[in-house]
Amino acid sequence: MYGVIWRVLPGDRATKAVTALAIILGVAALLWYVVFPWIEPKIQFDRGTVEGGTSAPAPAETSAPSARRTPAP
Repeated sequence: MYGVIWRVLPGDRATKAVTALAIILGVAALLWYVVFPWIEPKIQFDRGTVEGGTSAPAPAETSAPSARRTPAP
């Protein structure tokens, strides 16, 4: 696929590289400033809760009790 895109771009090797870089930067800017802000309220990355259903209780600790450190007198 990238070979086909490279062959379709006009110009010599340097022109193709600059054009490909401009296309990559354009797509990145479009994603960053248009797509991601539009989709962010729908996905809500900052909310880590799962609604509905039941969850299994956390397993009890089976390891030996840890030694507590007491401050030196």
